[in-house]
Amino acid sequence: MTVHAGIGYDILHEHPNCDGASLGAASYRDFLIFARTVERLEGGVLLNFGSAIMGPEVYLKALAMARNVAHQEGRAIRQFTTAVFDLVPIHGDPRKELPKTDPGYYFRPHKTILVRTVADGGESYYVCGEHRATIPALWRLLAER
Repeated sequence: MTVHAGIGYDILHEHPNCDGASLGAASYRDFLIFARTVERLEGGVLLNFGSAIMGPEVYLKALAMARNVAHQEGRAIRQFTTAVFDLVPIHGDPRKELPKTDPGYYFRPHKTILVRTVADGGESYYVCGEHRATIPALWRLLAER
């Protein structure tokens, strides 16, 4: 598990004892750990639970770094599965990008995680529902296997 803090997002950032330098350093260290993990995504799975902005953007940057490293090593990171679990309904095919005239075009989990980053060989799934139902359902499916 990694934590990617956005300074100013949480109430604890208002506390006089909050150390922004430490938060930033820890978050950057976690980003590098996450990027290193994404280097091994080929054949794997990435799940996004309810993060509409920070999660997709951190993943996108980590994947770009990981793909650059893989390319330098003569490897590729293309064949993997992504899934987004969220409350926002996606109209149309969740595996296809919506037109820019559709407000859903700007929903980053759809555009980034379900479409663009798997466009050259991966697959993606969208699960719409409350986490209190979808996460236990996923757990049960995995436990049955």
